[in-house]
Amino acid sequence: MLLNLARSKRILFFGGKGGVGKTTVSAATALAMAGEGRRVLLVSTDPAHNLGHLFNREIGPRPVRLAPSLDGMELDPEETVNEHLEQVSSSLRRLMAPHLAGEVDKHIELSRDAPGMQEAAIMEKIADVVALAARDYDLLVFDTAPSGHTARLIALPEMMSAWTDGLINRRDKAERFSSVLRNMGSDRSVGNKVFGGDDKDPLANRESSIRSLLNRRRRMFSDLRAAITDHERTSFIIVLAAERLPVLETIALHGQLRRTGVQVGALVVNKRSPADMGDFLKERRAQEDVHLATLTEALPDLPRKELGLAAHDVVGLEALQAFAQKLE
Repeated sequence: MLLNLARSKRILFFGGKGGVGKTTVSAATALAMAGEGRRVLLVSTDPAHNLGHLFNREIGPRPVRLAPSLDGMELDPEETVNEHLEQVSSSLRRLMAPHLAGEVDKHIELSRDAPGMQEAAIMEKIADVVALAARDYDLLVFDTAPSGHTARLIALPEMMSAWTDGLINRRDKAERFSSVLRNMGSDRSVGNKVFGGDDKDPLANRESSIRSLLNRRRRMFSDLRAAITDHERTSFIIVLAAERLPVLETIALHGQLRRTGVQVGALVVNKRSPADMGDFLKERRAQEDVHLATLTEALPDLPRKELGLAAHDVVGLEALQAFAQKLE
């Protein structure tokens, strides 16, 4: 069931509560699709970097070969924020007058620990990865951070698009005002002083650069939102354990994703207790059935795959290939 869904998509997101096995399920799915000849990129947005632990090797922020037709990368939040702020700083320095460089530096440092900075930086990186994958890969698989972080991340493209539209509207007003100043003849220097221009860097060119930068960002977020909400191309799989909190969190996450326009394609219930291996596990499974009844009542139409509790850790290619056989 899960592999059939993967065969029909170009982008898959795996999310859910921490510790339920998102990395294992997403990696096994990616490996299975690569085994069928598709070029696959597996991307972790989880700061825990479990992807490298799973494949038992170093995986960094650049694609590395994990298996035939399968590449992997881990987005490092701190490095991503640093790259993001360097790009923002460079853009601001080009757009602002030289004497404001100190203010730019102060703004960048204050922004480093601002709420939402990590999410915004990672979302821009995801936009870059989606654009890359469209050219170089047949399938893009995201192993995401725990539910709350992922829900905020998925909602960001729409929020950032709206925010950028607001900035563009403000620039329209500023440009009209600066046009008045530029037409003041001998008082043109007033406009340059107000907006940080000089004779070598005309205000009109600066306004054009700002507009160009904002429009590029608007297109980037618009394209990413279009990709994420395209039900033909993209699907979200929620991985959970048959326990009370993961079930409730799954129901909440499903609602958040639907409001964002993201299609939830399937549920994967991982680590199910066997019912035929002693009274303790039998009772445990009966308790799991109670929680899954809640899930069925809340989300009756979603396809669901149940995976049994494994006796050993799933680590390395051989173990992942064996695990992937259970996903059909």
